[in-house]
Amino acid sequence: MDNLSLICDSTTDAQSVLQQLDGVFDTLLLPPNATQDAEAPGRYTVISANLADLALISDIREWLRQRPNDAKVIFITKKACRLEALQAYALGATDLVHRPFDRRTLLRMFYGDFESLAGPSDFAVEGSPGVAAAFGALQKVFVSACLGGQLDQTAIDTAGEAIVRQIESESLVSWIEAVRKHHSQTYQHSLLVTGLAVAFGRQLGLSRADLKRLSFAGILHDIGKSRIPVSVLEKPGPLDAKETAVMKQHPLFGLDALKSAPGVPADIVETVVHHHEYLDGSGYPHGLKGGEISDLVRTLTIADIFAALIERRSYKPVLPSDKAYQILLDMGPKLDKDLVREFRGISRIAVAAATELGRASA
Repeated sequence: MDNLSLICDSTTDAQSVLQQLDGVFDTLLLPPNATQDAEAPGRYTVISANLADLALISDIREWLRQRPNDAKVIFITKKACRLEALQAYALGATDLVHRPFDRRTLLRMFYGDFESLAGPSDFAVEGSPGVAAAFGALQKVFVSACLGGQLDQTAIDTAGEAIVRQIESESLVSWIEAVRKHHSQTYQHSLLVTGLAVAFGRQLGLSRADLKRLSFAGILHDIGKSRIPVSVLEKPGPLDAKETAVMKQHPLFGLDALKSAPGVPADIVETVVHHHEYLDGSGYPHGLKGGEISDLVRTLTIADIFAALIERRSYKPVLPSDKAYQILLDMGPKLDKDLVREFRGISRIAVAAATELGRASA
């Protein structure tokens, strides 16, 4: 869970912030005159203080100078007071919020407008009921996690049936062609992983119940990205070292998000937390090895890596499926070699989708 510093001289404001951000942040509440002895600010800070107090302003200014470059600092100010706004921005505010404020407003200021990633409304899902169902369930998953709402497991279960039916009746090619058209890297990736995982499950001869379980895992596996800033998620270029470090927190953020969702099967929670673990112990976040990693996680991890390699990005061409599969092979002891061998059939199917994409782009 992210840490948040709350500098507040108003009991009412403090209670409101704590209530609105409950379950999303671990909040450290400090009086404004305690910043001199406080730890340096982290990436998230909310301040409600008397900005007419010159000594207090000086202390806050010095404290905020220690903040990270990508820090978000929200000041609570009076709506009609232009002087307070100017003072707040001079101190380092990245945003202002006026009373009364709500959870949605605060989280948008911290993370960006995650809800906007679902658009545009004309995302082509006509004739692709499985994609439409997965997209709808994914929207609900991300928004509920971002805003701390209740996870709609019924929608995910219902989507699972539609996803399996479409993969069975129309093959993986139509799935890849449809989801590659989504403008958001985040949505495109999650939808690709879901389709690949279910198709891989069919390749392995899994039961229908297990295919639905894979679809559930695919939709949920990146739920933690709902608490990554949109500017990082959708950056039109490679991430730098700091951004990569933030992105690597998403499995743990996913675990936090699921704490408020009782009833999610333990094996699905495992996929959320461990889908970046490798058999040789070089993965994250826990450095698991071999038998510590379940078959479900091993299966989803392969789909996750392959999806990342073949998805469309603005800053790189789509990697041909044969080359993407060779990367899986080259990862050697990191992945389950038997599952990678079985995945060859899925990679060959993906070649057809890549060919169609090339024709459409020509």
